[in-house]
Amino acid sequence: MDLALQGRIAVVGGASQGIGHAIARLLAAEGASVAMVARKPEPLAEACARITEQTGAVTFAIAADIRKAADCQAIVPRAMERFGRIDILVNNDGAPPLGEIESFDDVAWSRAVEQNLMSVVRLSRGALLSMRAHGWGRIVNITALSAIQPIPRFGLSVATWAGVIGYAKTLSLETANAGITVNTICPGRIETGRLGTVFGSGKPGQVDDEQRAQLLRQIPMGRVGQPDEIAGLVAFLCSSWAAYITGAVHHVDGGRGASLL
Repeated sequence: MDLALQGRIAVVGGASQGIGHAIARLLAAEGASVAMVARKPEPLAEACARITEQTGAVTFAIAADIRKAADCQAIVPRAMERFGRIDILVNNDGAPPLGEIESFDDVAWSRAVEQNLMSVVRLSRGALLSMRAHGWGRIVNITALSAIQPIPRFGLSVATWAGVIGYAKTLSLETANAGITVNTICPGRIETGRLGTVFGSGKPGQVDDEQRAQLLRQIPMGRVGQPDEIAGLVAFLCSSWAAYITGAVHHVDGGRGASLL
């Protein structure tokens, strides 16, 4: 299947590792040029070089911290300066701290809002100028299954990502007649460094056998998902084949989601 992404320009957040890197790599493999965003310049530069070597695509590193308004607002102009337009925006980053919801003060809540919600608002607002001008665009937000199926200690993420879902649905209604689609993906348990941070030892990537067995018992497919399995859906949603899909929330979770919808 030709996804018709040849020549498209994408901006992908959290692209130096994990889900973001898998998304950037697949979009590049499908022919898109990719502006890759992450906080740390050296790992980001290495990730860009690796994807260019693997795919032959043009990549561009933008070192920025989307938790900061000034950094967030600089991403789109830098991508525009390099590529001239933006066709695809993938809003993806890490997540706020875990903990009992009543333990977080106003500072923690403000930081969570800046990271999870306002980054999406700012980047989308900037990218939409280019998308509207060209009459075509794709915005995909990466959140988590907990945004639609809350679990204890994830309160900061649940509340702010739920806000992203509401924002995205509203935005999809306001851009539907402009050739722009807006969709949200809620991954379940995915094999990234965060798996260990959240469900294992508390350190990236460290999940012992007992912890993994307990994790797998909660997933009907009996396995953890791979970043490429999120990237595949992103690439499809960015393609011409998904032109009639907007305002949707997709959970990719091995069957773990308990909702009827």
